Amino acid sequence: MADRADARTWMHRGIFVALAFWIIVFQLVPLDMRPANWAGPDLLLAATLLWVARKPAYLPVPVIAGFFLMADFLFMRPPGLWTLLVVLLTETIRRQHREFRNMTLVVEWGTIAIGIIGITLINRLIIALVMAPQAPFGLAIMEMSATIVVYPLVALFAHFLLGVSRAAPGEVGRRGQPL
Repeated sequence: MADRADARTWMHRGIFVALAFWIIVFQLVPLDMRPANWAGPDLLLAATLLWVARKPAYLPVPVIAGFFLMADFLFMRPPGLWTLLVVLLTETIRRQHREFRNMTLVVEWGTIAIGIIGITLINRLIIALVMAPQAPFGLAIMEMSATIVVYPLVALFAHFLLGVSRAAPGEVGRRGQPL
């Protein structure tokens, strides 16, 4: 039987939903009409991976899949490919969330970086196999690198301003369920 989520969990889910909407809208609003020479970080990916690594109960799979599928349509990516890769990565992290409790930020950052590199390269490979048009390789590497570099800043923001911190070993929820 599924555990019911308490008010704190629902509050953090709401915070993530609001943050995800803000990130998507911010990326859609044109600040300059000239084409960009650089690619910024994928803040939605960094925030999602952080949320799942720190508090997996705060972010269920349908929320992740819904936001990334919506982003696929809005950013004109192949629908569902990036979503599938992100869901697979988040579920891999979710399965190992107990190991993330004892990791230092540097080890967590490295683990997340390996996952980001993996899904980026798999995404590029699949798009190349079906011969669909894709962004230049340099821009994809730039976005991937920027996402990896910005992860610790997202972690600090989430920890100090949003209250998304690691569960301590032995920490239990309001109803006594292990976190």
